[in-house]
Amino acid sequence: MKNSLDESKPIFMQIKEQLEDSIINGTIKAGERVPSTNEFAAFYKINPATAAKGINELVAEDILFKRRGVGMFVTDDAMQILIESRKKTFYENYMLPLKSEAIKLQISVEELMDMVKREDISNEN
Repeated sequence: MKNSLDESKPIFMQIKEQLEDSIINGTIKAGERVPSTNEFAAFYKINPATAAKGINELVAEDILFKRRGVGMFVTDDAMQILIESRKKTFYENYMLPLKSEAIKLQISVEELMDMVKREDISNEN
């Protein structure tokens, strides 16, 4: 868990994104238990209902499932679901505006690809 939350977006969204990131980067694996709403609430000194809202969204998206009396666990398909969702969001938030701006600036597809290839994204990790 991150040490603190910020004012940039709602707390429940930050908790949701924190869990998503942990699943995508492999910190939390399929079948593993995630922190409970009460654990989040105690750690961040927030209302448990706030933490529950973020966790419940992940349940609705089939990222987490509940074992009654035991806790919330990561589904087997969670990582793939999250990666596909993030790819779609990436396309909508970055690629479509990029293509639109490239058209305005009369940048050809070849020029755009050359720009993308200038920096090897595999070396940025």
